[in-house]
Amino acid sequence: MLSTLAATTAATHWVGPWGGGFGWFFLLIPLFWIAVFVLIFTFAGRRWRRAAAAGGGYGYGRGPSSPSRSAEATLAERFAKGDIDEVEYRARLEVLRANRENQG
Repeated sequence: MLSTLAATTAATHWVGPWGGGFGWFFLLIPLFWIAVFVLIFTFAGRRWRRAAAAGGGYGYGRGPSSPSRSAEATLAERFAKGDIDEVEYRARLEVLRANRENQG
């Protein structure tokens, strides 16, 4: 009877490597918060990368000078393709830049 009582007492009052009770629970708390931060940065990073790929920066607009810059880019592409010659390119570029200075 004494050996049965000792075995029962040892089994019910066993102390694990991190202490008794919910000592292991304290390992889960930092793991939980690490997982939360990883998920937040993953989803936020995807959103920011998609916005940057779409040309909007980090979800914000490019600003007031973007139409003139895109017009200059379009003009440069047309010049590179050979749709317009150098004289026409420089004339149109001058008009675009003069209009940008008058607006801003």
